[in-house]
Amino acid sequence: MKTPYNGCWPTMITPFTADNKVDFPAVKAITNWYIDRGADGIFAVCQSSEMFFLSQQEKLDIAKAVVEAAGGRVKVIASGHTSDDHQAQIEELGAMSQTGVDAVVLVSNRLAKADEDSAVFNANAQDIFDQLSDVTFGLYECPYPYLRLLTDDFLAWAAKEDKLVFLKDVSCSLEIEKRRVELVKGTKLALFNANTATLLDSWIAGYQGYNGVMANFHIDIYKWMYEHFRTEPVLARKVMDFLTVSGVSEARAYPVNAKYHFDLTGIPMSLVTRSKPVSLLNENARLEIQSLIRMEAEMRTLLGLKQ
Repeated sequence: MKTPYNGCWPTMITPFTADNKVDFPAVKAITNWYIDRGADGIFAVCQSSEMFFLSQQEKLDIAKAVVEAAGGRVKVIASGHTSDDHQAQIEELGAMSQTGVDAVVLVSNRLAKADEDSAVFNANAQDIFDQLSDVTFGLYECPYPYLRLLTDDFLAWAAKEDKLVFLKDVSCSLEIEKRRVELVKGTKLALFNANTATLLDSWIAGYQGYNGVMANFHIDIYKWMYEHFRTEPVLARKVMDFLTVSGVSEARAYPVNAKYHFDLTGIPMSLVTRSKPVSLLNENARLEIQSLIRMEAEMRTLLGLKQ
């Protein structure tokens, strides 16, 4: 079933100035960079945005800035409910819904503590849906501070009851992804994969899109694969192999390395990052990004994409 939520969406980083304030000119520049290179939507104020290290006002201001910069060209969704207190989360979600975003994204690990069972999760989710009945919601299985995957029962219920329009799946399991396709079949819930290694096969199985960190490096190459995986399956598999191996760089110093990549490829910004020390981007890490940029250029030439 085709939904309005599909395609390749980046998880947006937050650029900071040298004195550790949000760099709003760079926020605008990144938004345009995504869209110019084929983004079908943008997930702003997410884990990649360092949302746990942003003030409430910063989160709202970033969402508004991205909505304004996008100017209706693509959908914009945002999260930002980082509080531990349940009612405080509802206030955060309600405020985010007023920024102009198309959907507000729930974070699975905020709905119950690690030692709480699915009954607590379900009750908290239902309360959010009840208190914010006019808000359009997505859901993200954010791995920080701990990973909580959705149960099959909750996912099937949420899809059937039209509670969610978007799921960012971080299961990294093709078995789970195939099962989820069947659980939401015939509903409006769009399944997005954050994991590149299973991405192509999840699309073949029925997932609607990609929403992952490496879109900050080469979203246009992901978009090519999305548009051609059925008509050019052999080349698409080759592209997936490139993307999968490239994705290993995420573990090095992300999001510092993403900022370094942007700075080298036309979006000037500092490397200031609140969630990781800049020192993680050592000489080897910088050389790896420089190599990645050269490899991206070769792949773009192969695929006929603009440099």
